[in-house]
Amino acid sequence: MTPVILIIEDEPAIADTIQYALETDGFETQILSLGRPVLERLAENRCDLIILDIGLPDINGMELCKLIRAQYTLPIIFLTARADEVDRVVGLEIGADDYVVKPFSPRELSARVRAVLRRTMGPAGHPAGASGFIIDTARHRITYCGRILDLSKYEFNLLETFIRRPGQVFSRDHLMALAWEDPCCSMDRTVDAHIKNIRAKLKAVSPDTDPIITHRGVGYSLKEDL
Repeated sequence: MTPVILIIEDEPAIADTIQYALETDGFETQILSLGRPVLERLAENRCDLIILDIGLPDINGMELCKLIRAQYTLPIIFLTARADEVDRVVGLEIGADDYVVKPFSPRELSARVRAVLRRTMGPAGHPAGASGFIIDTARHRITYCGRILDLSKYEFNLLETFIRRPGQVFSRDHLMALAWEDPCCSMDRTVDAHIKNIRAKLKAVSPDTDPIITHRGVGYSLKEDL
């Protein structure tokens, strides 16, 4: 199945250049010049990766990334005119999978798209992640060892974050930024409580396995060798 790339870029010349480069490499593309319609677009049509300009006229790209991440796990590559290292770190912290600074080589961007898709998609075009888990984004549910887990909204968001990146250690602040719409209204111990609940639900399915690792003083990760 041909990967579908959604380009969210308000400068027509840049959007057209990206579209030409990606379609030349065999991708299917669609373009939006504004950010706010993207959630409606994602609800209606398949998309495998988003190229997202941070400097959109109607909404900040980083804020839009948070909104997308609250509902979808598809990979996101940021485009920006700012090369500041702080911006780069912030972008990756809130859920971007890669970060490209303007001006850029269309061929390099296409190569990065392929690299991100290789990391996030399995050989049959299914999302990659930890074995034993199946994420059903449309139904907002996760299956573990063949059983559907009864998860709250934030438990789903947290576990989905772990599954997408097994082995990666997430701090509590990072998890709050990824899983909560308004992280400022939550506390560190809220993350601990939700992870405790997730562990109990996973243990109920597989009593001899604890997939979540606690890194004392740092955060949490999901085992890579499940």
